[in-house]
Amino acid sequence: MRFKPENMNNLLDAAMDKTACDLAVLNTQYVNLFTGEIYPADVYIHEGYVVFVDKDHANSPSHTPKEILDAEGRYIVPGLIDSHVHIESSMLTPLNFARATLPLGVTCVVHDPHELTNVFGEEAVRYFNDVAKDLPQRQLSNIPSCVPSVPGLESAGGVIKAEEVRRLAKLEHVVGLGEVMDFVGVVNHTDRMMSIIEAAREEGLYLQGHIPVADPRLIAAYVLGGPWTCHESRSPGEALTKLRAGMYVDARDSSMARNVSTIWEDVKDLAYRERLTFCTDDREADDILEIGQLDDVLRHAMELGMEPVEAIRSASLRTAEAAKLENMGAVAPGFVADFLLVDDLKKFQVHQVFAKGKEVARDGKLTQELPDKSYPIEERNSVDLPSYDLETFTLRAPEALVHQDSVEVNLMAFPDETSLYARLETVRLPLKDGVVDISAEPDLAYVAVMNRYGTGDMTLGLVRKFGLNFGAKASTISHDCHNLCVVFKNPESALTAVKALDACGGGLAAAQNEEVLARLPLPLGGLMSLLPAEETAELAKKMKACLHKMGVPGVNPILRIATLCLIVIPDVKYSDYGLVDVVKQELIPIFPEQERA
Repeated sequence: MRFKPENMNNLLDAAMDKTACDLAVLNTQYVNLFTGEIYPADVYIHEGYVVFVDKDHANSPSHTPKEILDAEGRYIVPGLIDSHVHIESSMLTPLNFARATLPLGVTCVVHDPHELTNVFGEEAVRYFNDVAKDLPQRQLSNIPSCVPSVPGLESAGGVIKAEEVRRLAKLEHVVGLGEVMDFVGVVNHTDRMMSIIEAAREEGLYLQGHIPVADPRLIAAYVLGGPWTCHESRSPGEALTKLRAGMYVDARDSSMARNVSTIWEDVKDLAYRERLTFCTDDREADDILEIGQLDDVLRHAMELGMEPVEAIRSASLRTAEAAKLENMGAVAPGFVADFLLVDDLKKFQVHQVFAKGKEVARDGKLTQELPDKSYPIEERNSVDLPSYDLETFTLRAPEALVHQDSVEVNLMAFPDETSLYARLETVRLPLKDGVVDISAEPDLAYVAVMNRYGTGDMTLGLVRKFGLNFGAKASTISHDCHNLCVVFKNPESALTAVKALDACGGGLAAAQNEEVLARLPLPLGGLMSLLPAEETAELAKKMKACLHKMGVPGVNPILRIATLCLIVIPDVKYSDYGLVDVVKQELIPIFPEQERA
């Protein structure tokens, strides 16, 4: 994609000093991302584009610019571009996300509306596209590639196939195909995945990847299949293997996974790191307000030893190149005039933010009002649960086994209370009146996954080392299907938590017996608040404090439940259909004795 000015002749005339520029930014320390140099320069802007960079102030214009800004020796750098983010994970609308992140210097995000698309289908992509038309922040969408993530193993509220890709590719703010999580489908060249990739190629979209493995053969086959970026590099050696295969590695620090340190250890001694970029993936409102967004990732990389100019390249120019955004990511002639003025490159506290050639923020505050529009999708209730009562959350043995003293149960077991990866475990547990009793197993909890799109599907099982001491935690943030998931110690608590979410259109709830301990309403798709960032962040902090008291571990206990249903992360997960073997892509019986009977 190349952003096109309304009148190229006007830009050429301004570059040649035949007419006055709109803006001259004088007395800057110019950071040249093409050569790595830093030198004094004046930068000239016209109709939203950079037209001339005057090194050493050697070419004063004969036509006085319409506006002159003295940068007072500050560094001028391009606006930051997040290479992979889900706006929904901030729990903010795209408008409120822009309000929170523009003052931090984030002038562009390449985002995957995968979460809301799982709820509303194609309409969600169109919603993001419509909102982006009125924002100074460039919110560029990738079309979600895996909705549902694995067909036949879960149900979601939408379906994206090749024909939807072809339609959505025509939208103004669509630039790519979103993270292709079904890497098994790619390497095994399934008809579904290959038709989606082929449609994206034919429409000229760039192909964003997601392959959480270090196996060089799998990576080679995946790259051959099409995707050329990946933000899922967690273990030592993983990022290096992907870079060696020619992939772009999006080094991620999210609210759930901070991987930049591990990735830097992998790549710090390389001679070239031209395909290393930065992303936030999933970062919540309170984290954005308290520690930052992509600016925080940039600072973290520099703290680890990355030189400032290269770090800025990874947060701007390299991302633009990965996403084939031809004239973004630098302050240079013909490039869009999205830029920042900063006092110190290493501290990277943003003084001023310019988007499309106009100031939008200064010293952490917006200076341009953003249009406060509403959209019908923001008011629609997306929660349509099957009927439920106390019995719904009671794990009973099948009729053929109910008279036994004990029963074998297949369950999802985390190795520890921080891991996202889970293995299959088979245990024998006592039965009390036909009900599976976990009272002697303190690290076990019940889990229910309820389809919330009106199909009536539901799964009831067990999880080990989730980290819950009492009560229930329920959430409609449940990647990627976003069905309602509840982890609980007793049915009464589960019933209370589910009722609380049913009443508010989704979100998160914590309960103990008949008491709701905390609730975070997210009425937009069960994922996003309609409140400003500050109010959403305050509710999120209260929820986190409550969950910590309940024993849910981690810096961000909200997201602990979010990956229980993520059936693209090995080895086993739950869906509304049952317990899923992620690698084999098949269902595992909860009660194996029933299968053998």
